[in-house]
Amino acid sequence: MDSSWARQRSSIQPVLFRATEQWFVNVDANDLRKNALQTIKEVKWYPSWGEERISNMVTDRPDWCISRQRLWGVPIPVFYCETCKEPLFTEETISAVEACFEKEGADAWYLRKAEEILPSGFTCPRCQGTTFRKEMDIFDVWFESGVSNLAVLEKRPELSWPCDLYLEGSDQHRGWFQVSLLAALASRGRAPYREVLTHGWVLDAEGKTMHKSLGNVIDPMEILKDHGADVLRLFIASVDYKGDVRIGDEVLKQTGEVYRKIRNTFRYLLGNLNDFDPRKDRVPQEQMLEIDRWALFRLGQLVDRVTNAYSAFEFHLVFYHLHNFCATDLSSVYLDVIKDRLYTYAPCSPERRSAQTALYKILLDLLVVAFPILSFTAEEIWQNLPVTLQDRISVQLLSWPKPESLLQDAPFEEKWQQLLRLRNDVYGVLEEARQKKLVNQAQEASVDLYLPPETYEKMKQEGDLLQMLFMVSQLNLHSVEGELPSGMSPGKEFSQVRIRVEKAAGVKCPRCWNFFVEQPDIKYGELCPRCSRVMETGFAVGAG
Repeated sequence: MDSSWARQRSSIQPVLFRATEQWFVNVDANDLRKNALQTIKEVKWYPSWGEERISNMVTDRPDWCISRQRLWGVPIPVFYCETCKEPLFTEETISAVEACFEKEGADAWYLRKAEEILPSGFTCPRCQGTTFRKEMDIFDVWFESGVSNLAVLEKRPELSWPCDLYLEGSDQHRGWFQVSLLAALASRGRAPYREVLTHGWVLDAEGKTMHKSLGNVIDPMEILKDHGADVLRLFIASVDYKGDVRIGDEVLKQTGEVYRKIRNTFRYLLGNLNDFDPRKDRVPQEQMLEIDRWALFRLGQLVDRVTNAYSAFEFHLVFYHLHNFCATDLSSVYLDVIKDRLYTYAPCSPERRSAQTALYKILLDLLVVAFPILSFTAEEIWQNLPVTLQDRISVQLLSWPKPESLLQDAPFEEKWQQLLRLRNDVYGVLEEARQKKLVNQAQEASVDLYLPPETYEKMKQEGDLLQMLFMVSQLNLHSVEGELPSGMSPGKEFSQVRIRVEKAAGVKCPRCWNFFVEQPDIKYGELCPRCSRVMETGFAVGAG
């Protein structure tokens, strides 16, 4: 016969319930429940639904049974008068127990008689009896965990109470979060924490709960052996922990690819700073090239967003912004554009030093904001920095970065949004030219832009900057009133722009790979005039 009656797990026999004397906390005495509900509102809950969840549980909870019948545990420090059976729990008895435990430990409760613990000559306040017995029940382990914050934080001078954050799974709204709150309110009159964060559970790749019996438990040590600690840390940061999370080989491989992209970005930054000494080579911000200032502007926005995300425990947003900055702002735009300057300009030229100044700032700030997640990688990179770039023994000692105030400029941002949108249009047409075998790469192209007068007026002063952004050998801007020329490619971002791509005129410089139409300098073979000047006056280290 099927029955819903509770049964013992191993013997499958029915469980008989027996009423016994226990110790309880009256959650309505001294307005404890009322104060708890009010205090819950003063705590910051992540996610926000945690507030309603724990409030409902506190509202509906019964009195808290804090006693257990076990052979060993934290004793309930209550004595009983053998004469009148009065339970004794006074300031005098507690002080005596405290002094005994401080000297001999909690085991003294089981090793010593009641009279050996109580003060000499102690008598029952009710009947003046002189013989006593000890309470042999122990505290519920939840009571122990509920007061652990007091035992740890108040006893250590380097710590302080209340704590900043409690962090556990959502089952702890009924458990640790709640009992800690009740114990702290009863003893200290306030919550033991300022913020509480709740996370979901880690499931296997099929979304099943991990159990040894199912054989689907994933050992973190195996992940570390196969992928490394930082890939696991990056995966955990990449997911929204508020819900349950699936983990398996495939998602770890995908995370590993993202990790390698971020790591390669660091390698590129590091590799282009080997001859840079910030003490003497740093370029003042106002003297830096505009694209370098744009890179620092984007870095400042990254720092802002990442700082806010960390503060709100939105680690998946930290991952998103960090990855997007490395993959889009750096790899797809900035690092691609400045390669020519880093590799072909004179080592100590202002233009190259400007780029290195930006790279140095980007490297340091990225290391710091990535460190909470990619801790081992960040420290490894720091330890491999040239000595001239280090001013601390560890990346952990660096200050949290602050965005450069000079770069917080809305018109500057709007201008660069337009420039990059125009770059996207040109790159779309360049890709079509590559597919038609007209050019193999952007440096082989000459681009003509036909712009409405209003757009032309904004862009005509930016010809050199646009040519650098497009990475083409030649660029011509045209103002066209009325109907735009036909037979050319329209822009997708700027529908009123027409774009023509042709094979660049002139010959290819074997050093910088740009095409040029000027007469080459015979002394330096087929080099373009710019590369010839570098070879003539600026290639030696120390030359400007």
